[in-house]
Amino acid sequence: MATGRTHRPATRSRGIPEATVARLPLYLRALTALSERSVPTVSSEELAAAAGVNSAKLRKDFSYLGSYGTRGVGYDVEYLVYQISRELGLTQDWPVVIVGIGNLGAALANYGGFASRGFRVAALIDADPSMAGKPVAGIPVQHTDELEEIIRENGVSIGVIATPAGAAQQVCDRLVAAGVSSILNFAPTVLSVPEGVDVRKVDLSIELQILAFHEQRKAGEEAAGEGADTTPPAAPPAAAVRRRAGEGTEQGPDGDVPAVMPA
Repeated sequence: MATGRTHRPATRSRGIPEATVARLPLYLRALTALSERSVPTVSSEELAAAAGVNSAKLRKDFSYLGSYGTRGVGYDVEYLVYQISRELGLTQDWPVVIVGIGNLGAALANYGGFASRGFRVAALIDADPSMAGKPVAGIPVQHTDELEEIIRENGVSIGVIATPAGAAQQVCDRLVAAGVSSILNFAPTVLSVPEGVDVRKVDLSIELQILAFHEQRKAGEEAAGEGADTTPPAAPPAAAVRRRAGEGTEQGPDGDVPAVMPA
């Protein structure tokens, strides 16, 4: 089976927009679920709803793949799975290294979805000497001193960084220098990489903060709705208006101040 070192996805050379590329995994996930239920065909409306996009956008995206479906029948599920998998480069084996085997790194190592989606965890790497040799998800952890050799021997072009923020840039630099050209970054920091290296950032705290913003806004809207009083306020007595308006002002000729003061 081919490795990620010698094969790259064809999406860039075919001019598929990045926004479309970002939606292809959503379509593939929905299609895979349909395939597992032995559904032979699906309409654009049904697939768009399952993927969380509108049907017009889906049809536009699929036009870049050369797939237009059949009127009255829809799209062939198995063929679309193959088409999208091919465009994403998932019809080949992509060896991946995970650097940083703390709680998050260990959770990623134990994730069972990598293999079924074309990714093979080739190595787990950590800077802690006491971790060396310990199995995580059946794979022995190796020390960061071996990072370059591991990448070279396994033909790795995709690296996952799950280290603390302070160590992430140094790890990134070593990965790039060793030949890794795509990085998935879970560290809460922005990485600096040379041209030609792709970085995808996953920051769980930022996603939670965005959700907190929306929750706060919804709570505020609900509170405003519950506390709204549509009854017009009663007009205050004229004497009270005159007293408030006259605070800190000079009296008029007849001893009173106007009820409405000039702006």
